[in-house]
Order: sequence, then structure tokens, then C-alpha cells
Amino acid sequence: MAFKFDFEDTFEGGLADGTYEVVIQSMTETATPNGAEHIAVVLVVRNDVDQKGKNALVFHNIWKAKATGKYNKSMINTIGKYAKMSADKEYNSLQDVFDDLERKPLKITVKNESSEYNGKNYENLNVKRWGFTALPNVQHAFKNKEQDGTFMEDGLPIDITEDDLPF
Repeated sequence: MAFKFDFEDTFEGGLADGTYEVVIQSMTETATPNGAEHIAVVLVVRNDVDQKGKNALVFHNIWKAKATGKYNKSMINTIGKYAKMSADKEYNSLQDVFDDLERKPLKITVKNESSEYNGKNYENLNVKRWGFTALPNVQHAFKNKEQDGTFMEDGLPIDITEDDLPF
């Protein structure tokens, strides 16, 4: 087998600062071990676009304000705007919003930044800007994964019946 090094195709231990075409993999409402509630947004760098960092995950949180106990609606509206959601559609629940946003393409700009919290230093990849995708025809192939005990294929759940089990 012949091999030639290609130093343009290397793993640098994370996503570099820059702008990426992404797709929303998931949005869920969750909480930290200390009880701080937030919306966890998982974005995946598209693998159907010629760009570095294909399949890398970007984690973005929308926190509930301690004073009001409510989410910053402008953050949710921003994601919805750049995902080209309809301003006329009304949703019955936050989960319905999440379901509608899944698999929508966006363009994001990220920056690696240091922060300090409770005397500890952290390195974070932060979304600094949201934008409209230049490539709305998504052909991203989601990697197979196991999530909550259900095997996923192309990001969609596979139904498993008793007849599928060997025991």
C-alpha cells in the first residue's frame, strides 16, 4: 500500500476558531448536577461540505436566568431565524420546537476561549455568531451511535421488536 503524508488532513485536538457549516443534531432540556437548567444544543460540523472538522460536535447551552427562571427567548429566536423556521408557526411545547429544529442547517462562527469559574480555569469552544447556511441541501451522513439504549442509523431510531432478538 502506498502512503503519502497530507498535513492539511490532521487532527489538532479540537475545532479551530472559524466559521463552519453545521446541522442541529439535537436540542434537549436538561440540568447540571447542581440543578442549573439549560437547553443543550448539539451541532455537528457537516460532512457533506468541503471543510475542516467534519463530524466534530459543537456544544452550546442556553441557560435559564436565575432571577426569572426563564430561558433567554432571543437565543432560541436567533437559532430559529438562521435555521429558517416560520415566524407564523405556533408550538405547543418547547419539545415541539426542538423536534422542528433538528436536522436544520446553519452557519456558525466559533472561538476557543478560556474562562474561570469558582477558581477553576476552563477551555471552551463558544459559538460567537449564527448565520444562514450557504448550502441548504443537507446531505450530511450521521454516524451510527447508541443513544439511550436504542441503536441509531443515520440519526433515526431503529425499531427493535421481540422477533429481532436472538434470545
